[in-house]
Amino acid sequence: MKLSTRSHYGLMAMAALARAYGKGPLSLADIAEAEELSLAYLEQLIALLRRAGLVLATRGVRGGYELARAPQVITVGDIVRVLEGPLAPVECASEEEGSSCCDRETECATREVWVKMRESIAQVLDSTSLYDICGSPGAASR
Repeated sequence: MKLSTRSHYGLMAMAALARAYGKGPLSLADIAEAEELSLAYLEQLIALLRRAGLVLATRGVRGGYELARAPQVITVGDIVRVLEGPLAPVECASEEEGSSCCDRETECATREVWVKMRESIAQVLDSTSLYDICGSPGAASR
């Protein structure tokens, strides 16, 4: 299973915001430069994260973006699901309610492996916070 650059870059941006938590908003230009990300792509990702309530936007000269909640309570799983959708190593093992890919789902010999894989991935993502990745707010970039 391979996640897209949406999750990779989105997590990098959220980590930058976590390191600045409590210090006021950061501009996307500053995040893009520090993390070596495309500003245009970052704007798309931040818009999704803002709509999901993970990021707050402030307008004006000293405006920018900041985390909507403390880094300790925002998990990697929260971010990945916003940017990628429900976890699903294969379609019939998706977290999404009512997901099914074929009529053989109940007797499929391999489905249990995919569900266990999804659950293991979810456990890691959901038990890892931005704080775990970055340490205390204001910590140096890693």
